[in-house]
Amino acid sequence: MEPITEHHSSDKAVTVDSKVSLVLLRFTGEDRPGLTASLSELLASFGCLIIDINQAVIHQSLLLGVLVQIPAEQDPDRVIEAMQDRGESLGLRCKPRHIHDGDYDAWVDRQGKSRFILTLLSRAVTAEQFSAVSSMLAQQGLNIDVITRLSGRPPRIPTSKLTRACVEFSIRGEPRDKNQLKASLLELSSSLELDLAWQRDDAFRRNRRVVAFDMDSTLLQAEVIDELAKEAGVGDEVIAITEAAMRGEIDFDESLRQRVSKLAGLSESVLPIIAERLELTEGAERLLTSLRRFGYRTAILSGGFSYFGEYLKKRLKIDYVYANELEIVDGKLTGRVTGEIVNAQRKAELLQSLADAEGVDRKQLIAIGDGANDLPMLARAGLGIAFHAKPIVRQSAEHQMSTLGLDAVLYLLGVRDRDLE
Repeated sequence: MEPITEHHSSDKAVTVDSKVSLVLLRFTGEDRPGLTASLSELLASFGCLIIDINQAVIHQSLLLGVLVQIPAEQDPDRVIEAMQDRGESLGLRCKPRHIHDGDYDAWVDRQGKSRFILTLLSRAVTAEQFSAVSSMLAQQGLNIDVITRLSGRPPRIPTSKLTRACVEFSIRGEPRDKNQLKASLLELSSSLELDLAWQRDDAFRRNRRVVAFDMDSTLLQAEVIDELAKEAGVGDEVIAITEAAMRGEIDFDESLRQRVSKLAGLSESVLPIIAERLELTEGAERLLTSLRRFGYRTAILSGGFSYFGEYLKKRLKIDYVYANELEIVDGKLTGRVTGEIVNAQRKAELLQSLADAEGVDRKQLIAIGDGANDLPMLARAGLGIAFHAKPIVRQSAEHQMSTLGLDAVLYLLGVRDRDLE
């Protein structure tokens, strides 16, 4: 479905004279260039005022709705008949509807209601997914104003290439039960293999400026310390500690010291070898390239190690890196880290420092991570995303993504696939 462009009278005050007629004209038919121009030209000849307009094209089929104010000196029936005749000559069907004063006043009163964006992410949007999401919105008493497809058109014949699909709902109203809404979003995400992101549609949502990433299991598919441990022959021991730390079962500082201590004696020559074999997460390169193109500032805030953060900084052209420093003496790891440990609290502090350095509001920050030590950072950001995260993180974070790659973050910013072509 093509994006629907909608202009509301909330953009400018409109006074409707009770002596004039308000008519909604709905046109349907085969789309082609010049239709809207021809119809609006006829409306102009009658001196009509356009109160609201909404147009969409779905697979070459035009859907056009125009709410017009007909001047008092014009005969409404004559205007309607002329518009129907013009539509017929263009191959369009026109259905008119008179709007009564009470209906119009109720429409105007809805201008002050809150607006939200619900983003549906999936490998392919199914009718079951769409039905479940729209039913959930209806149960919350929310009205869908606009539905937009952000993802590109899928090929007719499936290929081996990973697909991604995204539909964005523009919603008006306040949820009846915010806690139930969040529970429903989580339940639908887990049961229907999709991700749902709920954001307030305000100026900050459209003006994010800084994006901070966790590194291990976020930008990278692996946990680097586990790769180091394999080289040191203590892989199973360190992996067990890592998993417990990511689940929040062990204090991060202590778990880091325990794991690094087992690396004592490992040659620093293995660091570049490990760096070269590390695999980026799906969509990471596309996301970073796009963010840089759009003028975002990017950072790595990691409980991992600075050597690998600097490697990614160069590879992905990231602006800032903050991570832990492995102590190396005589070409070997000592089993210690130097300086202040980048733990959960430190990540949140660094994120705020980035906001201060870049001169942006906290709500303009995006933070993305997967572990329990990322939660304070996610909570401080205007948009905090738990990416392919552990259960405790998914339940606690405001937003979570587990279906698509990192580049799906672009959809949460309202970026369409065609914007990147």
